[in-house]
Amino acid sequence: MCSAAVEQSVQAALILSSHCSTRLQVTLRYRAADPLAVRLVFPGEYSLDEVAAPSAADEVVWVFARQLLATGLDLPAGLGDVHIRPSRGPHTMVELRAPEGIALLRFEAGDLRRFLAASYRCVPEHQEGRHLDADRALAELLG
Repeated sequence: MCSAAVEQSVQAALILSSHCSTRLQVTLRYRAADPLAVRLVFPGEYSLDEVAAPSAADEVVWVFARQLLATGLDLPAGLGDVHIRPSRGPHTMVELRAPEGIALLRFEAGDLRRFLAASYRCVPEHQEGRHLDADRALAELLG
């Protein structure tokens, strides 16, 4: 069992073209209080939003299903804004789609698998329902 959260900093390659990429530090977060979700956190300077220029102190957070990450490590998975698929060698590709554009990131699959394993130690797979607080979730949804 974990304290309440899992956080892991990992390197990713932001793919800019077929021959060009840049390295960036990304944080993966998992909270037992939100057992179905994983958060992919980027420093604010990586925002695609041109309207509000973020400062370096801001974070850009993408939230998606933990099961999407688990499936995407072995098979192409995803609908909508987040797609995850295995790639050549020891890599996993994550595609993030927003109205401002698309970001394609390459991760070391081992880093993602270690994070996922740590999240399962926190809340075992298929046991998420035991950690859900439906009243709190509804209150958050309704603001």
